[in-house]
Amino acid sequence: MKIKVNKDKCLGCATCCFLAPQTFAMGEDGKAQVKNPQGDDEEKILQAVQACPCLAIEIEEEQSL
Repeated sequence: MKIKVNKDKCLGCATCCFLAPQTFAMGEDGKAQVKNPQGDDEEKILQAVQACPCLAIEIEEEQSL
């Protein structure tokens, strides 16, 4: 799974950091960033994605060959 934070949409509310603290962190710009894509279990990461008030987190499923 590939996780991306759209910095243009992110409000910096840190909801994702609270719900999945091993995956997300706040950057020096005050916006969320991915610090470790496998930091939390998939359920926590999906909760963080769904809880984002501005829909700034995107998940892409990696395709295997």
